[in-house]
Amino acid sequence: MPTRPAKKSGAEPRAAAPKTAARNAAPAKAAAVPNGGAGLVLSLQLADAAHRPVLARHRVARWLRASLASLPAELTVRVVGEAEGRALNREFRGKDYATNVLTFDYQRAPSVVADLVLCAPVVEREAAAQGIGLEAHYAHLLVHGALHAQGFDHERTKDAAKMEARERAILAGLGFADPYAAGSTG
Repeated sequence: MPTRPAKKSGAEPRAAAPKTAARNAAPAKAAAVPNGGAGLVLSLQLADAAHRPVLARHRVARWLRASLASLPAELTVRVVGEAEGRALNREFRGKDYATNVLTFDYQRAPSVVADLVLCAPVVEREAAAQGIGLEAHYAHLLVHGALHAQGFDHERTKDAAKMEARERAILAGLGFADPYAAGSTG
């Protein structure tokens, strides 16, 4: 379980939240991927391997690099099942349900250090409900989580507009549709 305190920002689980299970659990699949250009060190852990084909390491790294611009980062991405997602959300946010993405940020400067935890069954349900591809939804949620790790927030209308604009620009650059377009809830 978590061992390092994290900062709070928005609805993400950062208040007194130590390092997540993403850093300490025995992963089903883990690999560190250094990114020479953007300085990204990525640990990808698939505790729920159902979406392994969509979450190829090179794709995840590409989406995160785009989110980070030129900031160096050490990120752990852990994809979990419903039970682990619910337990983490309950423990760190006081909400007794699994949510799509949880961001645990530990450091923003001089480099970003964070854990992003995605709940595979929730992501899959949301993508189906929104009529979008699973890959597009994962890309959006990873971009969203990486922006939270950099201090972006969406609790206030002004902050939400800034964060959503950044998400739209990043996703467009990656070739994905606007997740906030009319008719879309993602």
